Amino acid sequence: MFRALLSACALLALGGCASQLKTSESLFGLVTPYRMEIVQGNVITKEQMDRVKVGMSRRQVRDALGSPLVTDIFHADRWDYLFVIRRQGAEPQRRAITLVFAGDALKTIAAPELPTEREFVSSITRQREFTARKLELTAEERAALPKPPPRADPAAEPVGPVRPYPPLEDS
Repeated sequence: MFRALLSACALLALGGCASQLKTSESLFGLVTPYRMEIVQGNVITKEQMDRVKVGMSRRQVRDALGSPLVTDIFHADRWDYLFVIRRQGAEPQRRAITLVFAGDALKTIAAPELPTEREFVSSITRQREFTARKLELTAEERAALPKPPPRADPAAEPVGPVRPYPPLEDS
């Protein structure tokens, strides 16, 4: 009976830990599980999309944006550029750009509002608190430092043994 009661208490305690992890993603605010960084697709910024114009050839579009993530054999005239990033400590991002071709010429562009390169980098960079470190003392601070004790007479310092060494080579 005692073992069954002890087992039931252990199961309840472990179940409570699991439910705690799901809700706040940390165990009692102390332990946060590692979340792998996931980056999928092509990063396309506003500067890159500004180079793409209706009427461009497939080769020109590929040179400007890179290879599309999704090309479908059933929809050969449609290219999809997808981008997904999930990083711990940053908001997840997802963007989808669809380009439709008529023959070899770009016909339509369907893209959301894209961030500039600076905005994208700042959105994925974890913000850290940097404290400015002082690299050099001022003249007043140097003057306030304690003076080193005076050295004894340099001539009185012991000198190592003086030995004559034989020549390395006989000439």
